[in-house]
Amino acid sequence: MSDTVSGLLTIGLLVVMIAVCYVPLGDYMARVLTPTKHLRVERAAYRVLGVDPDGTQHARSYALAVLGFSVVSVIGLFAILVGQKHLPFSEGMSGMGWAMALNTAVSFVTNTNWQSYSGEQALGYTAQMAGLTVQNFASAAVGLAVAAALVRAFTADRNGELGNFWVDLIRICVRLLLPLSLVAAVVLVATGVIQNFAPTAVAHAITGGTQQIPGGPVASQEAIKELGTNGGGFFNANSAHPFENPNPLSNIIEILLLMVIPVCLTRTVGTMLGDRKQGRALLAAVTVLWGVALAIATWAEVGAHGAAAQAAGGAMEGKETRFGIWSTILFAVSTTGTSTGAVNGMHDSLTPAAGAITLINMLLGEVSPGGVGSGLYGLLIVAILAVFVAGLMVGRTPELLGKRIGSREMTYVALYVLTTPALVLIGTGVAIGLPSTGNALGNPGAHGLSEVLYAYASASNNNGSAFGGITVTSTFFQLTLAAAMFLGRFLPIVLVLALAGSVAEAGRVPRTAGTLPTHTPLFIGLVVGVVLLVTGLTFFPGLALGPIAEALS
Repeated sequence: MSDTVSGLLTIGLLVVMIAVCYVPLGDYMARVLTPTKHLRVERAAYRVLGVDPDGTQHARSYALAVLGFSVVSVIGLFAILVGQKHLPFSEGMSGMGWAMALNTAVSFVTNTNWQSYSGEQALGYTAQMAGLTVQNFASAAVGLAVAAALVRAFTADRNGELGNFWVDLIRICVRLLLPLSLVAAVVLVATGVIQNFAPTAVAHAITGGTQQIPGGPVASQEAIKELGTNGGGFFNANSAHPFENPNPLSNIIEILLLMVIPVCLTRTVGTMLGDRKQGRALLAAVTVLWGVALAIATWAEVGAHGAAAQAAGGAMEGKETRFGIWSTILFAVSTTGTSTGAVNGMHDSLTPAAGAITLINMLLGEVSPGGVGSGLYGLLIVAILAVFVAGLMVGRTPELLGKRIGSREMTYVALYVLTTPALVLIGTGVAIGLPSTGNALGNPGAHGLSEVLYAYASASNNNGSAFGGITVTSTFFQLTLAAAMFLGRFLPIVLVLALAGSVAEAGRVPRTAGTLPTHTPLFIGLVVGVVLLVTGLTFFPGLALGPIAEALS
């Protein structure tokens, strides 16, 4: 009973903290994404880049800027990782092998932060800060910039203008991510997260053995790791490591950090559109998806559902024993729902039903509430699909936010919806079909299939969390997962920007008696239903052979 009360109070505290941040942060982000006067430091950055801060871009130039910046970022990070032994504060670490370095570079640039290495054993402080942490800021800013471009498309009237990517990128970093991360890092240090440049210490045990105790600038990376829904970890144990997440207070703060921007963006979109009812509708939809997932996963874990767990009388292997099952599940559902990927427990150790929920959270398309920016444009894609379905039901051309949705727009939406499932299923099918994959799996049968399906779902949806059990250090997994991360990030972004350009070029249509209201409980239910239906139709066979079969056994 005490665990239940403590768990409910923890969830309630999280909800209250997000509610306190919702209006001020949501409105502030709307101001950041709305053209105003430029700060002096921003103007200096524009001069270095040779950018006209008052110029605007259409879909093609905006997309080329996103892709060009991201490709250069991959090359730069790859060079840092391969050559880190020549950098200061390398802590004696040698450079990464080319396949792992490529996988890691693509991972951090795509906001996935999938790690096939142990952070404290593979990377020095400079590579962590100048390489990974920089991309934590940049990749989050890219996602939010693309989302802002799509929102602006619905306010444009036949001009095709989406804003300026370089202005968006710099303003998001300077005015939003940097100040929030600074505050978050100070708070995390106050809770006990370490922040230093100390070399690895050697402790001598009373039995005569030794233990290496690493240090590092952890709090600063931890802050943007969560705020930018990046994931990854300074240490191999991620947020289960006491230096990254030392106590229940730091744990709830980290969950707040990974949830707060994606949730508050629903307020931002309402403010930018001048119709806050739309933002509240999106908030209601993601709350339902997140709340139901949390309820099912908690029920599965607290009740120890599953043959092995029941035989053992509990299911604590791989859980965060310092915080208990409730907080482990709260972290797991929140990190997979926001495309963060950080973990404070091993998802491979969850009961089959709870493990399935973390997998389904990603297969939903990371819209509950999704990552920084990527969750918002994913939700708007789902809303377009929902009005299209509603239009088919009543024989009316679909409209959303004053824009008519035609065949060209629906082509982009359909391609967006199909991209990630194709990457997940093709990657899983090819990997399972290779004889060598059996040696990489930690478990046989249905659980082994779940490990592979989870890996490609995590990569293709740019989540980055790992189910555990599977070894992905082979060249095959390094390259195929890198391809899944790159295509899973940038194909949807290109399609979103193409959709935004098409919507921005269209004129506004007046609201009539036949216009479907998109802020009512009926539409909220339609959005949730579309998310679940598309996911179910696409992935049910794979889920049936993996976590569902394991749960039923």
